[in-house]
Amino acid sequence: MNRPLTTLYIDMNSFFSSVEQHFNPELRGRPVGITAVEGSTAGALVAASYEAKAYGIKTGTLVSDAKRLCPDIILLPSRHKLYLRMNLRIASVLDEICELERVRSVDEFQLRLPAPTENVSEAYALVQRLKEAVYGQIGASLRFSAGLGSNHLLAKIAGKLEKPDGCKHLWARNMPDAVAHLKPDDLPGISTGTMRKLAAAGITSISQLYHMDPRHARAVWGSIEGERFVRALQGEQVELPKTERGGYGSSKVLSPDFRAPKEAYLVGRWLVEKATGRLRGDGRVASEFSLSMRFSDGSSWGRSIRCEASQATHDMLAHHKALWRLAWPSIRGRKLASISVNLSKVGMIEDRTGDLLRPLKPAERTKAEIVSAALDQINMRFGPDTISVGVNRPHYGFFERG
Repeated sequence: MNRPLTTLYIDMNSFFSSVEQHFNPELRGRPVGITAVEGSTAGALVAASYEAKAYGIKTGTLVSDAKRLCPDIILLPSRHKLYLRMNLRIASVLDEICELERVRSVDEFQLRLPAPTENVSEAYALVQRLKEAVYGQIGASLRFSAGLGSNHLLAKIAGKLEKPDGCKHLWARNMPDAVAHLKPDDLPGISTGTMRKLAAAGITSISQLYHMDPRHARAVWGSIEGERFVRALQGEQVELPKTERGGYGSSKVLSPDFRAPKEAYLVGRWLVEKATGRLRGDGRVASEFSLSMRFSDGSSWGRSIRCEASQATHDMLAHHKALWRLAWPSIRGRKLASISVNLSKVGMIEDRTGDLLRPLKPAERTKAEIVSAALDQINMRFGPDTISVGVNRPHYGFFERG
């Protein structure tokens, strides 16, 4: 069955480096690489400009390899807040012309076409209007690739087919031939584990995947997600499932000054305060705390603690300290590359049962939770990190710099 084009997917090209080139004209036309932290000489790039990509450099290339491939590459620290602000500007420009359905990520947008259409030329003309609007209202350094499809999945796949500054469309009339050159795991949503399941079922090509019976896909995936995926690949309108938040995490790639255990521990306390603040902001509690670390030699350590459901910073910091004590024999004398904390097994505080022994009524906040909420108000009024629970060490970088 032929289905009209309904969805437009936009993928900004080399977004982080393009934003830097937009704000600094001296960078335009020059190879630029974005690092996770300022002054980093180790680790990998989180973004690269198209001028850098011409040398074989890409996201994930080690900084040392990038310098070897292109000695003239300009390395800049990531400024994620700046990129988020540019994301909002772009979203506003796009939404003036075409209905913005979802901001998929900092550099990806999903839009609904004004009306379902089978007129490909008309749809391409709309994309050109959007390109001209972004170029004219924001800047010519910001380019994007576009994908048109009969649903969100096909539009997203199409948006990856022609980079940079391209536009492709996918629908029943050119599927699966238009993507026959790809492998199943080139498609969004096909993980390594799913690829193994498909291979075990004899599905190794896009054509075979496309022609699967959706009920068979459900059995291969072991969940309804397989059926949803194949139906969407075949062009059906498949509603995106509503997701429940499973946890609140904060992580940090550590700069050289923060890699000693003592410094990393204080950064970890700061991450706990950030995560619990978001937890409280959503009116939730968590009953599991996890800590994980990656060391400079590539090895890692991680553990979790089950705990009473809480949203108090004091409680989560106690769990953080307990896990550091457990980890200490593995940490002593070593350098850490990154650290992350995660609050999981979450639920709404209004659904928390009472405790006769504490005593605590259902949905009632503890004294520690009330204090934490008061600190949130102070920090909201006077700025982040104005007041903290004990000593911590803020480490602004990839997600906070701007």
